[in-house]
Amino acid sequence: MTRILATGTSRGIGAAILHSLSDQQIVGHATRPDNGTAIPADFDEPGAANALWDEALARLGDVDVLLNNAGIFEAVPLDDPDWLAGWERTMRVNLTASAELCRRAVLHWQARGRGGRIVNIASRAAYRGDSPAHWHYAAAKAGMVAMTKTIARAYARDGIYAFAICPGFTMTGMADDYLASRGGTALLADIPLGRVAEPAEIAAMARFCALDAPPSMTGAVLDANGASYVR
Repeated sequence: MTRILATGTSRGIGAAILHSLSDQQIVGHATRPDNGTAIPADFDEPGAANALWDEALARLGDVDVLLNNAGIFEAVPLDDPDWLAGWERTMRVNLTASAELCRRAVLHWQARGRGGRIVNIASRAAYRGDSPAHWHYAAAKAGMVAMTKTIARAYARDGIYAFAICPGFTMTGMADDYLASRGGTALLADIPLGRVAEPAEIAAMARFCALDAPPSMTGAVLDANGASYVR
């Protein structure tokens, strides 16, 4: 079985990913302790990502796939006096923690002399942008896409492959809140498919990238937005 560390698995896309990979040897991460099966780690805290990697390695014995899904989606209006704090928190949680885990994974796979796979869950916002209150979210997800491409180009010769998935609206708690704030179903008019994605659809793509995508696909960015943004 493939040994997988997946972050942000307590709900939504992450929970669907955990379910889709349940036939593999997988450990998930949650921000807070849940039923004892997930590894708790708050990525807003210094050292949390590195501690998570060490604990996952101890539990699994090795890690073959890193799947970065953890993230926050918090509105910070431009006139908010704490705008910079909101920007930095989102960058720490959504991008820096993923970068720390990617770094540990690459170094580990280089040391063991056998490659691995990274799957980063980014967002349509990486290309299309987001609302005026979500500069930080769009910037973090764009950074995740750029990081994925850099890893793919730099380490393919080591058998280290990297993929990014960019969902549009997906039926999760974060998306539900955002849809409500932007007019609810009226927002669906911008999605030719006529509906938002289901977490299981994103999970199916993540499973493919983690287990079955051919090596020549490394560096690929896969869209899942109902044709609301095509490029």
